[in-house]
Amino acid sequence: MIRKLLVSLTLLIYFNSSAQNTLGTTFITEDAFEAFTLFTVNTKSYVLNNCGEVINEWTSAYLPGNAVYLLPNGNLLRAGRLVDGSSDISLGGQGGIVELFNWDGDLIWSYVYSSNTFRQHHDIFPMPNGNVLILAVKTITDTEAIDEGRNPALLTDPRLYMEEIFEVEPVGTNQANVVWEWNIKDHLIQDFDNTKANFGSIADNPGKMDINFLNGGTGAENWLHFNSIQYYENFDQIVISSRNLSEVLVIDHSTTTAEAATSSGGNSGKGGDFLYRWGNPQAYGQGTEADRILYGQHYPHYIEDGLTDAGKIILFNNGNGRAPNFSEVLIIDPPVSNTGDYSYTPGTAYGPLAADYTYADLPADPLEDSDFYSAIVSSAQRLPNGNTMICEGRTGEFFEIDASDNIVWEYQNPISNADGTTYVQGEEPPVNGLVFRALKYAPDYPAFFGRDLTPGAPLEQNPDLTACFNLSIDDFEISEISVHPNPTSDYITVTSTSNIDKIELYSVLGKKVHEVKQTNSLDLSHFDSGVYFVQLYSGNASISKKIIKQ
Repeated sequence: MIRKLLVSLTLLIYFNSSAQNTLGTTFITEDAFEAFTLFTVNTKSYVLNNCGEVINEWTSAYLPGNAVYLLPNGNLLRAGRLVDGSSDISLGGQGGIVELFNWDGDLIWSYVYSSNTFRQHHDIFPMPNGNVLILAVKTITDTEAIDEGRNPALLTDPRLYMEEIFEVEPVGTNQANVVWEWNIKDHLIQDFDNTKANFGSIADNPGKMDINFLNGGTGAENWLHFNSIQYYENFDQIVISSRNLSEVLVIDHSTTTAEAATSSGGNSGKGGDFLYRWGNPQAYGQGTEADRILYGQHYPHYIEDGLTDAGKIILFNNGNGRAPNFSEVLIIDPPVSNTGDYSYTPGTAYGPLAADYTYADLPADPLEDSDFYSAIVSSAQRLPNGNTMICEGRTGEFFEIDASDNIVWEYQNPISNADGTTYVQGEEPPVNGLVFRALKYAPDYPAFFGRDLTPGAPLEQNPDLTACFNLSIDDFEISEISVHPNPTSDYITVTSTSNIDKIELYSVLGKKVHEVKQTNSLDLSHFDSGVYFVQLYSGNASISKKIIKQ
């Protein structure tokens, strides 16, 4: 769906020529960041270019469970959903198995973490040292929950899920050594029963989780619902998202496992208590519902060095549980030093009071629901050119906005997550086209070095790539100009009713690598194989064409 219109002839021509596109790349301008998009749907993971053409794909035996990452060496790390009856633990994003594939799609390692007392779910994270962080739940009985200070009136199930994060070192093809662990059970607080464990002042212990705070929930076993873990190497910290409590939480990773189970962490001075939390201060007795900012958020993470707003936290605020329905992308500037120490004034909420940046698409009527709304899943990501990639996951829509919040690229997942059915261009999108998260990787990402990146067919049936191949159109008519042969191994020839004044050749990264004037041909024989763009000039008009050098 198109939420903002760029007032330019380029886009008017785009709409006239390609308004029928409902699947795949439905909208594109030359301001989109030329990159490769990774996502998982059904049992497959894909890397696509901006035109929606497949660059690579991987096939698993499992539905998503849920996260997927492309590693710098070209391997794919993916979580899968076990349905073999090995676990009766049920929650959204349930998984149970972590898999590692090489670029060619071969399964080279898998790790099962699933039983009736524990199960991997939602997220994993590839660590810089080659290890893998895993998010999971471990159950405790209702009796154990009461012993930890849970109000029995707030127990609706015979067990309670305790979230854990642990780091494994892959061993062989299906084994792993656990090298670090953290569990929320070691960091609880309650003011309900002074005869039970964890009794104390909630407001005086913001580093701990109130076992009786449900954020309006029912008290069901899945009371926390962590849905994301992201590692920030600069601080050696882990950023967590608790969907049910609407909080972003940060813990230390520099501790030992023993220290991670304490408040003080031995000599580290940090331990496993929360270093920082944001989004819902009533969770630790420092506010009311009126102070709440987050509503079922996903994918909070620190923006990497070198990007716009580096060192700040970006997240997708789903908006689940508020009216009217609308989602947002937020960027917040946490009160943290360059060594990872967070400032906090006792008796107050953690700052900031408001986000530095908000993207939303609110209708004129404040009581009307927004078109930009995903109650579940979803993600947001800063890109190297300053744009922001957004995955509106409930409907499987990805779009990119520029610094002025104009949409410059849009993609609609054409595959059903339920049964893998591929839809035909022009049809309505799949009812179940849900995508957990979509990420863009720059063409200079090491995973692509030395790979054959020749685009394959798009995912949708009967694709229409006219708009993608005809960016930057001013005065040229699409029917008046062609570039052939394409793909080519040497020369391309431009056929046009207009005189061609100049041809510029650009790499996929946007760097001009060659230029010729007053000619209709260009010699590519000395260039490496891959994707290029030619910019053709005639008078004051220009047009861009994508070509493939074989």
